[in-house]
Amino acid sequence: MAKERAEIADEHKWNVASLYPSLEAWEKGFKALAKEKIQGVRFPEIQKFQGKMGESPDLLAKLLKAAFELERNIVKLYTYAHLRHDEDVVHDVHKNAYDRISLLYYEYDNETSWIQPELLQLDETTFQMYLMAPELKDYQVYLKKVYALKPHTLSSDKEALLALAGKALQTSQKAFSLLNDADLKFPQIETATGEKKDLSYGSYLLYMQSKDRTLRKNAFVELHKQYQQFENTICELINGQVQNHIFIAKARHYPSALHASLTPHQIDVDVYHNLIKTVRENIGNLHRYIKLRKKLLGVDQLHCHDLHVSLLPEFEKKYTFDEAKAAILESVSVMGRNYQATLEKGLGEERWVDLFENKRKRSGAYSSGCYDSIPFILMNFHGTLRDVMTLSHEAGHSMHSYLSNHSQPYQYSHYPIFLAEIASTFHEDLLFRYFVEKASSRQEKCYFLNQKIDDIRATLFRQTQFAEFELKLHVLGEQGIPLTPTTLKEAYRQLNIDYYGPDLTADPEIDVEFLRIPHFYYNFYVYQYATGISAASALVQHVLTEGESARDAYIKFLSSGSSKYPLELLQEAGVDMHSKEPIEKLLHRFNGFVTELEKEMQC
Repeated sequence: MAKERAEIADEHKWNVASLYPSLEAWEKGFKALAKEKIQGVRFPEIQKFQGKMGESPDLLAKLLKAAFELERNIVKLYTYAHLRHDEDVVHDVHKNAYDRISLLYYEYDNETSWIQPELLQLDETTFQMYLMAPELKDYQVYLKKVYALKPHTLSSDKEALLALAGKALQTSQKAFSLLNDADLKFPQIETATGEKKDLSYGSYLLYMQSKDRTLRKNAFVELHKQYQQFENTICELINGQVQNHIFIAKARHYPSALHASLTPHQIDVDVYHNLIKTVRENIGNLHRYIKLRKKLLGVDQLHCHDLHVSLLPEFEKKYTFDEAKAAILESVSVMGRNYQATLEKGLGEERWVDLFENKRKRSGAYSSGCYDSIPFILMNFHGTLRDVMTLSHEAGHSMHSYLSNHSQPYQYSHYPIFLAEIASTFHEDLLFRYFVEKASSRQEKCYFLNQKIDDIRATLFRQTQFAEFELKLHVLGEQGIPLTPTTLKEAYRQLNIDYYGPDLTADPEIDVEFLRIPHFYYNFYVYQYATGISAASALVQHVLTEGESARDAYIKFLSSGSSKYPLELLQEAGVDMHSKEPIEKLLHRFNGFVTELEKEMQC
């Protein structure tokens, strides 16, 4: 049973006091920003510049400095509040603080929405002169990125209208979150021996890894049954989110919702299509693994509820935090002593990690923080191999943030989402290689191979399948075809058959799996998991084979934040995501792991 937070040693809690020593100190910082509105304006220090941008480069520099400094202070307050809230999600005081700073952040976004449209109203001559002005040298990249969006930026009044519509456009996502997290109730289910078990979204993932096949089947059937009873409602929520994306795309003059999502980051839609095409061309690799899994489990029919159970059900390793930390630190030794020492401090004396589960703590794991803080890692550590991999994953995010924050000015410190999953999966790959190298038995080696194969299946194949379905949702919406339950279920079922092949039974419940996936509200997000693991695999190979020069190039990449566009930064690090090569190389590795597992298990 989870402990109360007060029962957990401070050494295993993140050091939020490094941000603010107390909630009282946070309140003081909040009150300094959340001043009384003057004529409906919260931030007059920003509004005083409106309409004056064309007067001089010095005035624009002062505006940008003020806006970024204000945002930086708000983000610091927000970070502390959301961390404290996640320690205990029903703590009234922390929830109140989190709600207040979230509202202030929204007001900041609203009151600064005029800046980019006004900037883009400058004529070409003035804009080019501003780019050369010494007062604006720290903002050159920012200005170029804004100007690239000129064809898709509206007038100030229209941009303000879109900003005001922001809350309304979040309704579908918020409604699904409430249905998913609060309103859906799951029944008890039975094990093979007739024991009753509570079913929840959290326990479902554990049950799907259980050796008890009856428990797995009952969990799979009953969980999806609860979503299916709301299929009309959820399909309408998905439709609402798709229409939201189509509306924004049309309002900003993009040819499609996919273009609207990718173009602002200078990511060609060809990158998205290339991922799907390359995975599709090599889908036989996944079919082969599914056939092997069916054989190793010794079942006549392989069902969807058989995809997560270990192929070595009698073998299990447990790790203490110290063992996990030692393995992670040893695995990143290839990155050099400075990198390793920074992470060692973070996992130790600097207390980046909130390690153990406590009552009412947020579930899952993440890396967070801000420009003025250490990185923070939320964990719910139970000592499993997955927990160790997750800690390594989040530590990769944290090192990316640490290096960008220490190398870039605030305005370029936030690395784009497209790059976010690269550093994390880079870490996981290094740790996997370390574990395989140190494996003391054939059984242990197979245990790690099984884990790696399933990670690639879940991250490359499954996320590409999701990306293909998400694209279909938007194409149907753009063609004016209603997103009815029947249409979506048929499309999703066919994708599962295509991806998993003839050796996986297409259970009827899989038709409605899409109803429970929150990522379909995220606007073309999931493909980045697949591109991320492909790029990370290529970068690990570069570092291991090319040595110091590749390592230095990778650390430069991690230190670059958003100082250039994501594909440009990756290209400089040695990976071209326009090509099939990084994806094909990972698919080849996957096939090699399947061959090795088959050989080691003497099939």
